[in-house]
Amino acid sequence: MSDQPGAAGGSEEAGEVRRFWGRLGLPGLVDVHTHFMPERVLRKVWDYFDTAGPLVGGLEWPITYRTEEAERAALLREFGVRAFTSMLYPHKPGMAAWLNGWAVDFARRTPDCLHTATLFPEPGVADYVREAVEAGARVFKAHVQVGAYDPADELLQPAWGLLAEARIPVVVHCGSGPAPGKHTGPEPIARVLARHPRLRLIVAHMGMPEYEEFFGLAERYDEVRLDTTMAFTDFGEKLMPFPRRALPRLAALGDRVLLGSDFPNIPYRYLHQLHALERLGLGQQWLRAVCHDNAAELFGIRAG
Repeated sequence: MSDQPGAAGGSEEAGEVRRFWGRLGLPGLVDVHTHFMPERVLRKVWDYFDTAGPLVGGLEWPITYRTEEAERAALLREFGVRAFTSMLYPHKPGMAAWLNGWAVDFARRTPDCLHTATLFPEPGVADYVREAVEAGARVFKAHVQVGAYDPADELLQPAWGLLAEARIPVVVHCGSGPAPGKHTGPEPIARVLARHPRLRLIVAHMGMPEYEEFFGLAERYDEVRLDTTMAFTDFGEKLMPFPRRALPRLAALGDRVLLGSDFPNIPYRYLHQLHALERLGLGQQWLRAVCHDNAAELFGIRAG
């Protein structure tokens, strides 16, 4: 089966995905970077990729899994994804609390979704972050690029402190890919870590294109992790190639790399992300940890 867009999903692709993790002796996959959000918000995201996507590196960005919510969740289950997330994020003040309310309902009707919440630098952020934690949020999403904010903003400091104390992971899009923002790159988030060194930060997209700089943060801070979203794929390599000299560092960080896919907003099949990880040649133990075990340990997902 081709990894590229086409008639994606269905039993053929699901069979290939299940054979992939079955060969590794895993009970399935854990994907920490999948997107579920209110439908009208997601449609706007898809509209962006339809129009602005081709402007990013001159590459077309078709949405491979442009289906209804229930069908997308069912497909992840067919792939054997044991747990996934509902990565959602605001682009303006006053939006985060509303998204968190939607996420509570989604988590209730989707028990295999890790209850996800978000935040934005605004008055009251600590209050609604605390409410989300008390409501059972297990992971947060912050999107520095889309939100166009400084993650070290003073308004966010109480929220970061609360999440560090609660030991709740935060997936942060803070790298400068696919297009740089005013506050992207390793330096702004490094200022957050300097004040909150125990924050369980998961750097989305391996921090592309500043891979090595974000590896440095992971090597310095024990609670910093990275997700694989779009990294090492043919699309990612055309856009922002991974430096081969950093492979030994990637191997050494194998206990803190987590599978992420960006499903459904990817311009290739889900299977391709898995093949891209496998062709790195870092071995089955590394693949088992990345595709399942690291996230299962982090989120307390039991085997079986």
